[in-house]
Amino acid sequence: MKATLENLTTNEAAMAAGVTVADINRAIDRKILPKKLYSITESRTIRKDACLWIAFYFETADCLTSAARVKTIQDGFGRCKSWLELKNCRVEESRTVEVSLDRIWIDVDRRLNQLKDAQEMVVEDPEILSGIPVIKGTRIPVYDVAGLVDSNTPIQELLEIYPRLKKEQFELASIYAKANPLRGRPKRKAFPKGTVVSVSKFRLRDASIGG
Repeated sequence: MKATLENLTTNEAAMAAGVTVADINRAIDRKILPKKLYSITESRTIRKDACLWIAFYFETADCLTSAARVKTIQDGFGRCKSWLELKNCRVEESRTVEVSLDRIWIDVDRRLNQLKDAQEMVVEDPEILSGIPVIKGTRIPVYDVAGLVDSNTPIQELLEIYPRLKKEQFELASIYAKANPLRGRPKRKAFPKGTVVSVSKFRLRDASIGG
């Protein structure tokens, strides 16, 4: 369990930057990021501040050329060193264009805090369900909750299924699962005894496609 989020996996970085894992890998493979912002030894890890620059690169694609965005990242990385400095960082892309990062910084910082909260909410204890990740203080598997959230189960239904959880914990469960995807075939969900889950005909039909 991480106490801080200074170096992230590609999945964690994708959540923080608000992009896909493919976008994270593209930023590395195409040398969009300065080399000091990531590591490719053993597994790929991305520094926290790289998430801001990745978000900037993809969010400004409709108004700046790729070359201009890369130059802005290089200049900004050289001038604004700390995370807090990046919030107020101003980079002159040209004599007539100045890039401000404050709005993107706020969005990325919020997602980083959500990711940290999600990680702190989940525990893996060999004494609880043989070490399956569960929501702290419960025996509720976090991936079961995330599966329901990501299938657009109404919040009222979620609260009926898991009355011990708070509304914000459902979103955090989804964030945790996306940042820490399960490998292999997903396990069958185990709902609390007596649970009734409503499934619309539309959802049932979609789920049955392909057998």
